[in-house]
Amino acid sequence: MKNIRLGIIGSGFMGRTNAEASTKYLKNVELMAIAGGSRAPKLAAEYGVTAEPTVEALLARPDIDAVLISTPHAEHTWQAVEAANHGKHILLDKPMATSVADCDRILAATRKAGVKLMIMFGQRFRICNIEARRLVREGAIGKVKMVLELILASGGLKSLPPWQSKPENVGPFIGHAVHNIDRIRWVTGTEITSVTAHVQRDPESGNEVSTMALLSLSNGAMATLWESWDIPKPIFPRSESGARIVGETGNLDLDAYGELRLGQNGSWSVVTTQPPIDWAGQGMLSPVRMAAYCAQHQEFIDSILEGRTPSVTGEDGRAAVAVAEAAYRSAAEGRTIYLDNPEEKK
Repeated sequence: MKNIRLGIIGSGFMGRTNAEASTKYLKNVELMAIAGGSRAPKLAAEYGVTAEPTVEALLARPDIDAVLISTPHAEHTWQAVEAANHGKHILLDKPMATSVADCDRILAATRKAGVKLMIMFGQRFRICNIEARRLVREGAIGKVKMVLELILASGGLKSLPPWQSKPENVGPFIGHAVHNIDRIRWVTGTEITSVTAHVQRDPESGNEVSTMALLSLSNGAMATLWESWDIPKPIFPRSESGARIVGETGNLDLDAYGELRLGQNGSWSVVTTQPPIDWAGQGMLSPVRMAAYCAQHQEFIDSILEGRTPSVTGEDGRAAVAVAEAAYRSAAEGRTIYLDNPEEKK
């Protein structure tokens, strides 16, 4: 089987993750070059590949079949469109773009070029999330009635990379809570049909720091999503990436970085556990952390080699952005935003 020749766009935290996965874990892959960001030359040297001076130069290379794009959110649209115009398959970091309109531009470009587009929703490849989806889809808790999604952290906006607070990148709800939005859709198999949201802003910068959203689901269920970087320590247990899912006959208590617990017949049982990430020792390249990214990236490579649609599509990316965009709009306008009707219910 031939190798897929990769280029990496973006040289920050996720750029290094992409390089590590591509050179040490993935099958049928050859990393060719890295571009984008001030750290690209150093990162390329560390992994023994070419550092291209510009993204355009990398995309112009005929010996690159596909690109992994992990750059600031506002860069995604032009980079993905240009990649498609150069005939490159694309694994694009979340959020897909900063607006639904830009998502549509990316989708149009990739469809016209006939290239694969997959969005990096890495939570779909974590053990506890996979098992939660299996249990819901198999009817272990009956029809889903309510969902609580949590993405909570301390430290405020200064705990995030500075570029994430720039206005063009919108805010952490679209930057991070899209994982939770996607998990609701993916685990339950439903669509989000309306959004009512409130936003709290950092008093110094005016940037969004916390958002709470109430969501209606297409099966009649309801969900809430809490996203905040402003929780005093200690943060609530099981809330870094957590969910509580209420069904007609049972419940799921999900910690994507810990245990998945099933509540049935009056008692709880542990379904599965993800081993802890060794941040203090092995750091960001801990094999436990890398496992989900490697499974995600391999799915992208396999979809190219097998000539099929990847398991996470551009439409999935667009759906998450649509909900985030609706949340910001709801907070600004003080009303519910409906997503199930293009004309919008009044």
